[in-house]
Amino acid sequence: MKKLIYIVVIGLYMTSCEDVIDVDLKTAEPRLVIDASLNWFNETLGKKQLIQLTLTAPYFNSNIPPASGATVTVTDLNNNIFNFIEEENTGIYINNTFIPVINGTYNLTISYNNEIYTATERLIPVVPIDFVEQKDNGGFSGEETEIKAYYTDPENIKNYYLFEFSIFDSNSLNLEVYDDEFTDGNQIFGFYSNEDLSAGDQLIIRNSGISKRFFEYLNILLQQSDTDPGTPFETQPATVRGNCINQTNPENYPLGYFKVSEVSVFTYTIK
Repeated sequence: MKKLIYIVVIGLYMTSCEDVIDVDLKTAEPRLVIDASLNWFNETLGKKQLIQLTLTAPYFNSNIPPASGATVTVTDLNNNIFNFIEEENTGIYINNTFIPVINGTYNLTISYNNEIYTATERLIPVVPIDFVEQKDNGGFSGEETEIKAYYTDPENIKNYYLFEFSIFDSNSLNLEVYDDEFTDGNQIFGFYSNEDLSAGDQLIIRNSGISKRFFEYLNILLQQSDTDPGTPFETQPATVRGNCINQTNPENYPLGYFKVSEVSVFTYTIK
């Protein structure tokens, strides 16, 4: 008993002697972060689209500053101009007249702080989700619910896919990317596993067609964030460049990506 009391006292003493250390981190000039994912969801007209612009912030800053006051446009090869208008200094820019065309080419132009940023992307098609299978008692622990969302890959066409799994009324989001290198022309599935799913939960499954470059970009981000909780858009150990270019000052390159996708959506109720 005396040994136990002695250890507790030492522990309390050590705790009371902790010092607060201020870490003086170097800060760089803010960079523009472009979150420009234009998604044409199945069974919609795809007219409403939004683009979010933010700025990088110091490591310990919990607030993400919006990039307000930009001029944002998207054009297509038919000379249509889609103006994105900012919503009340939020850094969120909205357009309600977008015209989605499968395999159509779109050009993004952003004017911000007297610098011009551009990117080009094609609207990548996607196949529908055929059906969903559920397996209980899965995973290493035997306590996870496993979900397989099946789709049929088109034959003799190189395809890349982004699967998003989210629980309705929850902030959880799981991302997976796939290519058809070994599954060309076959029925295959996107996979999701979670031990916290309960009967009655609604799982929103989105499958997007993506370009090879975006597949490689997001694959690197997901690998970097694999050991940490959160999203792939949090602070990374290495800078991953997207497809957006600063035409005015190339050294002041932006972060983020311009993506245009057809999206198949499937809502599944956990059994």
